[in-house]
Amino acid sequence: MTGMDTVIDFLESMEGVIHVLDIPGPLLDDLRDEESKVKAVMNIGVRNEGLSEVLDRERVICIIKDSRFRPAPEPTVVLRTDSGQITGMEVFPHQRKEYEGRDDIIWLTSDFVVFTGSSSGTEEAFVMPPVRFPELEEGMGCSDVVSSSPSATSDKMIKERFGLEDDPSLASILVGFNIIKK
Repeated sequence: MTGMDTVIDFLESMEGVIHVLDIPGPLLDDLRDEESKVKAVMNIGVRNEGLSEVLDRERVICIIKDSRFRPAPEPTVVLRTDSGQITGMEVFPHQRKEYEGRDDIIWLTSDFVVFTGSSSGTEEAFVMPPVRFPELEEGMGCSDVVSSSPSATSDKMIKERFGLEDDPSLASILVGFNIIKK
């Protein structure tokens, strides 16, 4: 069994994983192009920095998951100014109590807060940062492991390329890593 077989078998065994797809180079190029076009509401920019890092790795795997999959270890979306100040962030259900009742935030959605007050910067963008994927580490022959969620249009593109139904209850996560040379 090769190292990639071990990684794929492990990912397939994780709770909530429906499919594990090995992403070919041409699709990676199409995803990079698609992500460069994404805009949010009110024409606010979106920068998928996590996906850029994923695509810079030697191997990229896509996990198609359902709601049983474990939560991300850190926020997958932040609102950040061009000077680097975080002015909003995703709030996980287990963090909600920390934010309820605060008068220095506005709930943009049920899981995203915007911090009120002054900000240092002239432009804001929704940023999807790289997210750790701690399950794949050196013991599996992987290094520099990082994950990211693609935009909705990229998620749809992946599902179409692999002949999968565009089921809104299923989401994709891209996991990139380098292979440890022995």
